[in-house]
Amino acid sequence: MLDIEMFREFPHIIRADFDKRNLPHDAIDAVIQADQEWRRLLHATDQLRREKNEAARGIAQAKKDRDEQKAQSILEQVAKLGDEISNMEQQTAEALHNRDLLRMRIPNILHEDVPISDDETGNTTHSVHGTKPEFDFDVRTHNELIEMNHWVDLKRAAKITGSRFYFLKGDLARLEFALQQYAVEFLRSRGFTFVQPPVMMNRTAYEGVTDLGDFETVMYGIEPDKYFMIATSEHPLTAMYMNETIPEDMLPLRLVGVSSCFRREVGSHGITDAGIWRVHQFTKVEQIVIARPEESWNLHEELLANCVDLWNSLGLHFEVVNICSGDMGTVASKKYDLEAWIPGADQYKEVVSCSNCTDYQANRLDIRFGTPGHPNQPIVHTLNSTAVATSRALVAIMEQNQQADGRVSIPQVLRPLMGGQETLEPCSIE
Repeated sequence: MLDIEMFREFPHIIRADFDKRNLPHDAIDAVIQADQEWRRLLHATDQLRREKNEAARGIAQAKKDRDEQKAQSILEQVAKLGDEISNMEQQTAEALHNRDLLRMRIPNILHEDVPISDDETGNTTHSVHGTKPEFDFDVRTHNELIEMNHWVDLKRAAKITGSRFYFLKGDLARLEFALQQYAVEFLRSRGFTFVQPPVMMNRTAYEGVTDLGDFETVMYGIEPDKYFMIATSEHPLTAMYMNETIPEDMLPLRLVGVSSCFRREVGSHGITDAGIWRVHQFTKVEQIVIARPEESWNLHEELLANCVDLWNSLGLHFEVVNICSGDMGTVASKKYDLEAWIPGADQYKEVVSCSNCTDYQANRLDIRFGTPGHPNQPIVHTLNSTAVATSRALVAIMEQNQQADGRVSIPQVLRPLMGGQETLEPCSIE
């Protein structure tokens, strides 16, 4: 969330940002009014405390003067003030909670380079990579490829779990493991520390990394323990340092996480989202950086370069787009998407999101840097980027590297992790 001082000192910046997003200013006004009410209650409570302290000092003098009646009167006044203070403290705490609930719904301030548009049609092309594959045979979709080669079993997964889950089998399952290992080692070579996070988080931590009001509908909750299954390892890895001050010489922290991810993916989807493209459970390799504010924009470009280099090394054709204001979520200040060419769909489809969240998550999580134990240390910036969402990478590899007989050529860099094998062979079991 935005620092409260933004609403007090620079509300015009927030209003200008809302104009870019084509949003009314009501939510901003609500935060400002709630903050004023909280400050009014806080001041009134402090006044009552001073009044109580001043009254209490008269008790000793009254007893010294042997004026028991006056001492008793003051005691009753102090007790009454104590009750009023307790009531005011409760009102003040509720006002603060209400203010911050409203503040959490205010989106991050957009970077000046973000294109302004009402919807995703305003996204702009940042760069194009690789060569679009050409085929001298009728192109198959990944759904057709996985069915003819028995690499995925959707029906049996639906039988035991539900739709949009799957069994991954044979060489395609081996390729998925190879992708994970390759991506992790690729990023480790660039200074990232490998971390495997928990796949469940509590509400407090989750509210620190995203707007649950928007996101909760696509998440799986665990009852009665009140946990959420993670939607991406970005969330636990960013929340890892919640309520901590990180020594400055540790920054920037570069983490690469691998985890299963869980999303409901509610709503209607087109035929190109079938198969293993849009599913409820998938594996993702994620980059996380926690940094000083002054270095975060250079690091954002570094994260993008990692993605571009990784996907280039797989020999795939893709483009990078700069996400516009109308397609931007709540948390990011600027975001790039990497979109791979999917021949069966005859379109580019998103496989990577690369975001600089500036201090938005860190304000909510209270992650600071400097000298631990010292008050009012500065807030960090947090950044995140997919490296590989393996199921979508598999789709891009299958469709771009398909052969006339339905086999699939394995990217050169993954062949050593596949025992030197050059093509994915059909699974022996149906």
